Amino acid sequence: MRVKRGITKKRKHKKVLEQTKGFRLSYSKLYRRAREALLHAKQYSYGHRRKRQGQFRRLWIERINAGLTESEMKYSTFIHNLKTKNIELNRKILADLALNHTSVFAEVVKSAK
Repeated sequence: MRVKRGITKKRKHKKVLEQTKGFRLSYSKLYRRAREALLHAKQYSYGHRRKRQGQFRRLWIERINAGLTESEMKYSTFIHNLKTKNIELNRKILADLALNHTSVFAEVVKSAK
Protein backbone atom coordinates (compact mmCIF):
# COMPACT_ATOMS: atom_id res chain seq x y z
CA MET A 1 0.00 0.00 0.00
CA ARG A 2 1.47 3.37 -0.99
CA VAL A 3 1.64 6.39 1.30
CA LYS A 4 0.00 9.56 0.04
CA ARG A 5 1.53 12.55 1.82
CA GLY A 6 -0.05 15.49 0.03
CA ILE A 7 -1.64 16.96 3.16
CA THR A 8 1.47 16.49 5.31
CA LYS A 9 3.74 18.04 2.68
CA LYS A 10 1.36 20.96 2.15
CA ARG A 11 1.21 21.60 5.90
CA LYS A 12 5.02 21.50 6.22
CA HIS A 13 5.51 23.86 3.28
CA LYS A 14 2.82 26.21 4.57
CA LYS A 15 4.51 26.37 7.99
CA VAL A 16 7.87 27.36 6.45
CA LEU A 17 6.29 29.92 4.11
CA GLU A 18 4.40 31.51 7.02
CA GLN A 19 7.65 31.86 8.96
CA THR A 20 9.39 33.53 6.01
CA LYS A 21 6.56 36.00 5.43
CA GLY A 22 8.12 39.41 4.87
CA PHE A 23 11.37 38.08 3.41
CA ARG A 24 12.41 39.67 0.12
CA LEU A 25 11.99 38.34 -3.42
CA SER A 26 11.38 34.61 -3.79
CA TYR A 27 12.58 33.84 -0.25
CA SER A 28 8.99 34.20 0.92
CA LYS A 29 7.32 32.58 -2.11
CA LEU A 30 9.24 29.46 -3.13
CA TYR A 31 9.55 26.64 -0.59
CA ARG A 32 13.13 25.61 -1.33
CA ARG A 33 14.47 29.17 -1.20
CA ALA A 34 12.33 29.92 1.85
CA ARG A 35 13.67 26.91 3.75
CA GLU A 36 17.28 27.97 3.13
CA ALA A 37 16.51 31.55 4.13
CA LEU A 38 14.80 30.35 7.29
CA LEU A 39 17.78 28.19 8.28
CA HIS A 40 20.12 31.17 7.87
CA ALA A 41 17.73 33.50 9.70
CA LYS A 42 17.59 31.13 12.67
CA GLN A 43 21.39 30.90 12.79
CA TYR A 44 21.69 34.69 12.74
CA SER A 45 19.07 35.13 15.45
CA TYR A 46 20.89 32.61 17.68
CA GLY A 47 24.23 34.36 17.20
CA HIS A 48 22.79 37.83 17.61
CA ARG A 49 21.08 36.88 20.87
CA ARG A 50 24.58 36.21 22.17
CA LYS A 51 25.90 39.51 20.78
CA ARG A 52 23.09 41.54 22.34
CA GLN A 53 24.57 41.28 25.85
CA GLY A 54 27.84 42.85 24.69
CA GLN A 55 25.98 45.63 22.91
CA PHE A 56 24.05 46.45 26.07
CA ARG A 57 27.28 46.49 28.10
CA ARG A 58 28.80 49.00 25.64
CA LEU A 59 25.66 51.15 25.88
CA TRP A 60 25.81 51.14 29.69
CA ILE A 61 29.49 52.12 29.65
CA GLU A 62 28.73 55.04 27.31
CA ARG A 63 25.94 56.26 29.59
CA ILE A 64 28.11 56.00 32.71
CA ASN A 65 30.89 57.87 30.93
CA ALA A 66 28.45 60.61 29.88
CA GLY A 67 27.31 60.91 33.50
CA LEU A 68 30.91 61.22 34.66
CA THR A 69 31.69 64.23 32.42
CA GLU A 70 30.27 66.62 35.04
CA SER A 71 32.56 65.30 37.76
CA GLU A 72 35.59 65.26 35.39
CA MET A 73 36.44 61.66 36.22
CA LYS A 74 37.47 59.00 33.76
CA TYR A 75 35.38 55.83 33.46
CA SER A 76 38.29 53.49 34.19
CA THR A 77 39.30 55.29 37.39
CA PHE A 78 35.65 55.42 38.49
CA ILE A 79 35.22 51.66 38.10
CA HIS A 80 38.58 51.06 39.83
CA ASN A 81 37.56 53.25 42.75
CA LEU A 82 34.23 51.44 43.06
CA LYS A 83 36.07 48.12 43.26
CA THR A 84 38.56 49.35 45.89
CA LYS A 85 35.79 50.88 48.03
CA ASN A 86 33.72 47.65 47.72
CA ILE A 87 30.73 49.42 46.17
CA GLU A 88 29.03 46.59 44.31
CA LEU A 89 26.82 48.22 41.67
CA ASN A 90 26.78 46.72 38.21
CA ARG A 91 27.02 48.75 35.02
CA LYS A 92 23.32 48.36 34.23
CA ILE A 93 22.29 49.97 37.53
CA LEU A 94 24.97 52.68 37.27
CA ALA A 95 23.81 53.56 33.73
CA ASP A 96 20.20 53.83 34.91
CA LEU A 97 21.27 56.09 37.78
CA ALA A 98 23.33 58.27 35.44
CA LEU A 99 20.42 58.61 33.01
CA ASN A 100 17.36 58.90 35.26
CA HIS A 101 18.59 59.72 38.80
CA THR A 102 21.50 62.15 38.40
CA SER A 103 21.55 63.27 42.04
CA VAL A 104 21.90 59.69 43.28
CA PHE A 105 24.59 59.05 40.65
CA ALA A 106 26.45 62.16 41.85
CA GLU A 107 26.43 60.74 45.41
CA VAL A 108 27.85 57.43 44.13
CA VAL A 109 30.58 59.31 42.27
CA LYS A 110 31.35 61.35 45.38
CA SER A 111 31.65 58.22 47.53
CA ALA A 112 33.89 56.60 44.90
CA LYS A 113 36.37 59.51 44.91
